[in-house]
Amino acid sequence: MIYIGVTGWGDHDSLYPGQISSRDKLKAYASHFPIVEVDSAFYAIQPQRNAEKWVQETPPSFQFIVKAYQGMTGHMRGEVPFENKPAMFRAFKESLEPYIETNKLAMTLFQFPPWFTCTRENVEYLRWCKQEMGNLSCALEFRHQSWFAPQYRSKTLEFMTKENWIHSICDEPQSGEGSIPTVVETTTPDKVLVRFHGRNVHGWQKRTGVDWREVRYLYRYNQQELEEWALSIQELAKNSKDVYLLFNNNSGGDAADNAKEMINLLHLEYKGLAPRQLDLL
Repeated sequence: MIYIGVTGWGDHDSLYPGQISSRDKLKAYASHFPIVEVDSAFYAIQPQRNAEKWVQETPPSFQFIVKAYQGMTGHMRGEVPFENKPAMFRAFKESLEPYIETNKLAMTLFQFPPWFTCTRENVEYLRWCKQEMGNLSCALEFRHQSWFAPQYRSKTLEFMTKENWIHSICDEPQSGEGSIPTVVETTTPDKVLVRFHGRNVHGWQKRTGVDWREVRYLYRYNQQELEEWALSIQELAKNSKDVYLLFNNNSGGDAADNAKEMINLLHLEYKGLAPRQLDLL
């Protein structure tokens, strides 16, 4: 099965015509797509009451991909607000319980920063992370190209396979060490993830100015690019039971539109979505 969605549900204006409150957006979102990434979990481990609300607002077949907290992936520059790393992982896993209890957790996503390079120490940390997460499905996404350098590429994929990490394949700008190539290979037989970050080379590494995050994902995939990916996705589906696609190119509001274009290209029709609300006013 191929599942398509976007990252977060709050900033996709094309999905919400008319007046709609932020608290009702997930319900509306679930009438368009069968999956979503919970990116708010990256900034703070979410209280269980949030997850309880979200699982109640979505259909039984809806699935969440929950992004790992930034303290778990080494993004935090300051003090981590937990006694130690095991305590931090316990808190994160506890926050996942509402998803697990309702069978709505597709996977957690560990996205590591550009300074997380391919070293023995970091390999050991990845192994430790997987042990801490137990039998939960976990996807792994790198942001430093050393992991897929010619001398390490096969070893990285072999490591992910051995440790049962789901491969988070990236489509992103190729702009030096802080980006990774698109490696269209699965590492687990049941799930694979593809995340579309856009191809804005100019904005990808630009860290100056207050609006750099808005520039970073400013990109709209054209028809040819989506058609090329559709072929790759069909190949991935031959080697993995479930393929998950997330569009993250939303600095200009393009993610939802590109996601819908991909659904049409792959001739997908999702059953069990939330009922679509008519905008009568």
